[in-house]
Amino acid sequence: MSSERVYNFSAGPSMLPLSVLRRAAAEMENYGGSGMSVMEMSHRSKVYMDLFQRVKSDLREVMGIPESHEILFMQGGATLQFAAIPMNLMGRTGSADYAKTGVFSKKAAAEAQKYGEVRIAASGEATGFDRIPEKSEITLSENPGYFYYCSNNTIFGTEWNYVPETGSVPLVCDMSSDMLSFPVDISRYGIVYGGVQKNMAPAGMAVVIIDRKLLGGEAAYTPTLMSYEVMAKNDSMLNTPPCYTIYMLGLVLDWVREHGGLSGMNELREVRSSMLYDFLDGSRLFKPFAKKDSRSKMNVTFRTGSEELDAEFVKSAAAQGLVNLKGHRLTGGMRASIYNAMPVEGVEKLVAFMEEFERSHR
Repeated sequence: MSSERVYNFSAGPSMLPLSVLRRAAAEMENYGGSGMSVMEMSHRSKVYMDLFQRVKSDLREVMGIPESHEILFMQGGATLQFAAIPMNLMGRTGSADYAKTGVFSKKAAAEAQKYGEVRIAASGEATGFDRIPEKSEITLSENPGYFYYCSNNTIFGTEWNYVPETGSVPLVCDMSSDMLSFPVDISRYGIVYGGVQKNMAPAGMAVVIIDRKLLGGEAAYTPTLMSYEVMAKNDSMLNTPPCYTIYMLGLVLDWVREHGGLSGMNELREVRSSMLYDFLDGSRLFKPFAKKDSRSKMNVTFRTGSEELDAEFVKSAAAQGLVNLKGHRLTGGMRASIYNAMPVEGVEKLVAFMEEFERSHR
């Protein structure tokens, strides 16, 4: 095994900032003079409670979360929320509208069907999820409990470039793969949530940001740990929370602030994605998958048109320290996930290798 760091283009769990990893390593055995690791201490101790409240406060500050919204740290990742959301919200009307624009929104809609009527308000499935529906293509049903969409689709490499207009219907968004990468007006949403293993922290938790007006409407059969009202009343500590993941989120938030906050993250994602797409648009060998107006700034999907050549590219790139570029099994091809922690230098090296690979395969 190499002792050198690689550029990790994995869709998740993704790379973390090197300075964050080094800080965590320095505090591993003795956090804050406590004589123990965060991994070892009681979640009820003063040391940890101070850490916990600071992370919540920092997240509220960095994301600009208004006091009208509660922050929950929940286990089960984003996938558990596929069930928690309808259990907590669908009972208001017995139905919900979903935009089906990728694998995870499709899975969320299928899960929600267990708890009420799901209506597909928009879909990109007919063209293989290579685009996001336009505003005019969204059709809301009569009196849905909420409208659900996934802002960024990691598998197909598409991203919403607008916020759907839903009037008084609560807007629910899975932001697992682009949360913390750009400024968001949280006040427009009923729920914003995401698994943290892309831009925020190691795997093991979902952050749920919910308008307090939506608390208390869960179905009677909702498991206690999936009740947003119960979790809010217990400050996400009904049971032992994912203590170390929360600690790591705090370190990442410090790093984000040091690099210009969400505006700084947005500038970096524009630089990284533009660099890759500019090359792809002029390439004779590599072709982007997503339609131009729907391209993700987090997950860039592309291919050569030959499965053998794709495999050769992925293998050769890995030998150069550019790892985890193989596309999802459903799509094939390649996928470069360029989350917040990916240095611009990593994308520069990838583009340079793609140029070299193209020259040698004319």
